[in-house]
Order: sequence, then C-alpha cells, then structure tokens
Amino acid sequence: MSDLLDVKKLEAFYGAGQVLHGVDLKVARGEQIALIGRNGMGKTTLLRSLMGLVADTHGHIAFKGQDSRGDAPEKIARAGMALVPEGRGVFGSLNVVENLTMAARPGTDGQRRWTLDKIYQLFPRLHARRDNGGHQLSGGEQQMLTIGRALMTNPDLLLIDEATEGLAPLVAKDIWTTLGIIREEGVATIVVDKDFRALSRIADRMVMLSKGVVVFDGVPGVLANQRDLLEQHLGV
Repeated sequence: MSDLLDVKKLEAFYGAGQVLHGVDLKVARGEQIALIGRNGMGKTTLLRSLMGLVADTHGHIAFKGQDSRGDAPEKIARAGMALVPEGRGVFGSLNVVENLTMAARPGTDGQRRWTLDKIYQLFPRLHARRDNGGHQLSGGEQQMLTIGRALMTNPDLLLIDEATEGLAPLVAKDIWTTLGIIREEGVATIVVDKDFRALSRIADRMVMLSKGVVVFDGVPGVLANQRDLLEQHLGV
C-alpha cells in the first residue's frame, strides 16, 4: 500500500501553548488507524491540524503526495479528506436528507461510491428519520448523520474524533460495525475513541499520543502485551 498521508515532525500551537511536539505519522491507502491517549494529549489537535483547522503549525504534512500544511480546510476537503468532529456539528434546522445532500460530491476520481441510498443502507435509522430535523435526532442518530455526511463527500481519508463518546452501548456497537464496513470499502480512517478494546478489534495500527508525542505506533496485538505502557498512558 502506498502512503496516503505522511506527517513528519509536526508541531502545533494555540497561542503560546505548544500541543504537538514533533509528531510523525503515516497512513496507507485503506488503512484504519486508532489514535489513542488520555484526554488533553493532542489527539483532537492532530486531527484538526491535518484538516487545516489549526492556524499555527510547523513541520511536514503530505496528503496524496502533495504538501497540504497551511492549506485552507476547504482545499484539503476537496483533495479527499473529511472530518467527523467531536460534538458532531449537525445542522439542526435542516432535516436528515438536507444534512446529507448538502455535502454530496464525487470523489477526486470522479466516482460517487457513497450515495444517499448507500448511507441509508449503512444507517437504516437515518432512512426512518429522513424527514426529521437535526435537532430532533438522538445523540446516536446525530453521530450516524455526521459520519454519513462525511462519507457523502466520497473521501479517501476519514478522520473521526470520539467515535462513540456518550452513546448507548447498542448504538456504539452499531458505530463499530459501521467502521468495519467503511474499512472494507477501502476508505482510510483515523479513529479517536476511548474504547481501547473495540479499537483493537478494528484497527490495523494503534498510535498512542502522550503530551503531544507519539509513544507507540504498531499493531494492536503488540500493544496489548505492553501492560506497563497501557497503564501509564491509558489506565487500561
């Protein structure tokens, strides 16, 4: 697999505060990465930096072989990257169909693999609630809608921040199943979540951040056997 994303020595700042301290990260086409770590360790900042939403960054970000650090978020999105943000960002005044179709566009290869019908197959509950406003949906339905909206852009790389935070166990299970389907469809993903065991089942690689530094990058089975590292950085 060729590298879809190549990050080297990435630093990120909010004012005088530095959050990322020289992060290196590679993502291959179709690869699913679990990004883990305690709260406040830089996971969200890393995703936002990749998406061009952090103004002050230094280092190297290449997406599809092109330097993307410093590019506007809309340019990065058009190049094939999509973000499912923490907090979801559903448009409450729009119904489900409108939330989905407003984002619809072909992928960079001109294909429309993710259509409205395909999103409904992925999330039958959205089809049942298609005429409801975003503000009328449950938290789980809003998360489904936000993932579906990102997929409607037909991305090559999907960034998902806090995939199942605050969701009921049965809804969270549906989200994990969905992430497996997305992986099978060949969409590369970087997934942030606190459920280490669920992430271990779906991820090709685990990348652990601590205070803005990568302290582990490898396959789930290797990390599972490093009990001291898990206890120190996750409390698992």
